[in-house]
Amino acid sequence: MTDLLGIETSCDETAAAVVGDGRTVRSSIVSSQVDLHARYGGVVPEIASRAHVELIGPVLAAALEQAGVDLGGLGAVAACRGPGLAGALLVGVAAAKALALVGGIPYIGVNHLEAHLYAAWLEEPDLEPPLAVLIASGGHTLLVIMEGHGRYRVVGQTIDDAAGEAFDKVARLLGLGYPGGPAIDDLARAGDPDAVPFPRAMPDRADFSYAGLKTAVVHHVRDHPEAAVADVAASFQAAAVDQLVTKLAAAADEADAPTLVLGGGVAANSLLRARVEELAAATGRRAFLPAPRLCTDNAAMIAAAAWRRWRADGPTPLDDGVDPSLGLPALG
Repeated sequence: MTDLLGIETSCDETAAAVVGDGRTVRSSIVSSQVDLHARYGGVVPEIASRAHVELIGPVLAAALEQAGVDLGGLGAVAACRGPGLAGALLVGVAAAKALALVGGIPYIGVNHLEAHLYAAWLEEPDLEPPLAVLIASGGHTLLVIMEGHGRYRVVGQTIDDAAGEAFDKVARLLGLGYPGGPAIDDLARAGDPDAVPFPRAMPDRADFSYAGLKTAVVHHVRDHPEAAVADVAASFQAAAVDQLVTKLAAAADEADAPTLVLGGGVAANSLLRARVEELAAATGRRAFLPAPRLCTDNAAMIAAAAWRRWRADGPTPLDDGVDPSLGLPALG
């Protein structure tokens, strides 16, 4: 088995993991910066970058120790090179390149979005394309048909706010704190999802939009100060999830994809997971929902994607930089 060290620093998680042959997780360490950013109601890029600098060394050491390997026992080292916050990405990429030089091993630069796709293979190595994949997080909302390994067709994406960003902003409006996704998920269990008829944007398009939904919540809270916060949270969550599931269903039908897959931090949402399972059962499809720890940002998914890229394309040149706006590679 060839062990590969993955590093993830695209936003506010400093993570490292050792994964064998792209599928066996031997260690996974994630150091969260939630407490640092909570007082601001969202991620502050400069604070995130400084925290990565402080945390990257201990996190790497912990991942290697947990896996029982040292630098000489690694086949390669990989890091997320984009998309993400420029300063944050640079910390992880610089660390990976330094380890590659010191250890005389290959460096592999990884696409964060592609890594979310490959999180599923860490728990289900026998997954076979085509897959209809929904990637929903604080920075991204993408609907992808995965035709094969390295072959992606993006059929829908957000035209404004990402789904996770909308959760955070609505949670802040309702006084629920940061991060907003888990807070709304928890409170919504005590609310009525039909209490407020919030809009479902662009029902006839594959693209997503959350700006209108967010604005509708703002107006409702302003016009109905007596409204139960749990009902508002539940109604917002129902509208947000309904948009995701409806468009995932349409994409799967169009591509005749037999399997539905979730990725990204919003994929940990309990209502979304339940609705996708219901969709799969109703349409005779299979639903694969990675464990919540693999939905949020982590380095095991970076290592899993790097293994595939390494085998297909070889090492990444050391002069290759970061790309904060990196998208999925085109179908080819």
